[in-house]
This record gives sequence, C-alpha cells and structure tokens, in this order.
Amino acid sequence: MGAEAEERPHGAAVVVDGFGLRGPRGWAFREVSFRAGPGTLVAIEGPSGSGRTCLLLALTGRMKAKEGTAEVGGLPLPKKMAAVRRISALGHVPGVSELDPAFTVAEHLGERAMLQRRFDGSVRTFLRRPSERRAAARARIDEAVAAAGLDLDALPKGERTSVRDLERLEALRLSIALALIGRPRLLAVDDADLKLSDADRAEAWALLRSVADSGTTVVAVCSEAPEDALRITTLDANATAPAPATEARAEDSEDAEDAAGAPGDGDKAGRGDTAGSADEADKPAGDLTEDTTEEGAADALAETGRA
Repeated sequence: MGAEAEERPHGAAVVVDGFGLRGPRGWAFREVSFRAGPGTLVAIEGPSGSGRTCLLLALTGRMKAKEGTAEVGGLPLPKKMAAVRRISALGHVPGVSELDPAFTVAEHLGERAMLQRRFDGSVRTFLRRPSERRAAARARIDEAVAAAGLDLDALPKGERTSVRDLERLEALRLSIALALIGRPRLLAVDDADLKLSDADRAEAWALLRSVADSGTTVVAVCSEAPEDALRITTLDANATAPAPATEARAEDSEDAEDAAGAPGDGDKAGRGDTAGSADEADKPAGDLTEDTTEEGAADALAETGRA
C-alpha cells in the first residue's frame, strides 16, 4: 500500500523564464515566461504554425530550447531533458505519439501496461508472482481508463473496438488513458480541441481539468483556451502588438514566418522544420526537409536524444 501511494501522481511545478527555440529558419517560439504550480491546467493558445507544439515538446524534454531557462518538477531544462521525460507523458501529439488505427483499445492498453512494467518497474515488481503482476497491470489500466473518463462498455465492440472506429473525443480519452498508465507528474496534450464540436470541446476541457485537479500538471495545446486555465499565448508571426510576460512572442516577423511555415501548413510546419533545429541550429536550412511531414517530428525527437 505504501509503495502504491508513492507511485501516485503529484504535479510538477513548471517555471519558465525567457524560453526560446531557434532553428535555421527562424524562431519557433521566443521569450516565453510563466509559472505554474503543481496540478495546474496550462493552455498553450495560438494560431496554427505559431510554435505551440514545439513549446509543448520543449517543456516535456523532447526538444532542446536554445535560450532562456525552464524547470519542470525542479529539473532544469535543457540540462535534464532525460529526467524530465521520465516524469512527463505525451497524450495525443500528431506525428509523435499517435494511436495505431489497426490496434484495438485493449491492445493499446495492454501494450502500454507491459512497456510500463518492463522499463519503469522496480526490482520488487519483477519479483512478484505472474498473477500478482497481471493484477497490478490491470489495476493500473482500470485506474487510467477511469481517470480519462473512457467508458469501455459504451464502445461499439467494447475493448475490442479498433481505434479507427473511435470518435475523436473517445480517441482523445484513450490517448490520455495511455499516458496516465505511467502516472506522470506532467501530462502534455496537443490539439486538445481540434475537430471537436462545442459539446465535445467542453467535455475535453472538463477531462483535462479533472486530471489537473487530481494532482497531475496538465499542459495542453489549443486554438482557444478556457477561462479557468493558465493561458500561454503564442502569437502569429505577423502580430505586432506587445505581448505580456506570460506570452510567447514572435519578435522578428520575418524569422518567425519562416519558423511557422507557409500559411495553412498548421502546427506541423513548425513541428518538422523548427523541431529538427533543436540540435541542428548551426546547419543550413537546406539540410532539413523543406516540407514538414509526420516523420519530421519523429526525426526531431531522435535528434534530441529520444527515438
């Protein structure tokens, strides 16, 4: 019982001061400063292509910032990126941590629980009887599914429902449940309100708010933040209005436009080109792919030390 209590999530405080990431095509984000206590719901708001996803990945130790400082759970970035990755988890991030449409819900949950036990389990866990390990894994799955509000019985085929048959909100709940199996101190979710109706959007924010209220710090990228969240705004490259201290500013409109990508490319424009720049800032732009792809985001993670 005591060991289980120690594994319970407790939110990681996030302290950011002048945080910025620059690549060969300009700044993905710059001069981001804010403070969020444990269990805070943080919403990164801004237009597509304004560096929202790059900021999300930098705060979770998946991308290496080039200026400023940040601490997550007392761990400094970018110095302790690996340690920050161990206490944070990614929910839905297109091109980085996506659900496999061919897998069933049960397969996703079972695989994540197995990986969690294999790579993050203590020696004591491996010494348990197989039946005890299975029971513990099932308990973790049930806990995460309940926290994500995913009603397995309401799915078309229950746990045997394929991901391709899930509604957008159900898929979001599943991705959050998978992340919560690891009992992270910080949960990161991209495109939290993308392609959701007003009713589903309200449910999504209620879910993220409940996760934060349970003790896990939540950072979510969105197009429009709810009023009760700590709002961090990334501005359009052409924005000229001054930004408060809690906003990410694109100060050089020409560089920022390059970082954001062409209009209409969305967040993936920033995710591939500027993400790859995390460790490649001194390389010419021609060394990176001109068109952003989902593979570009995975390559960016590999370049920062995480496959």
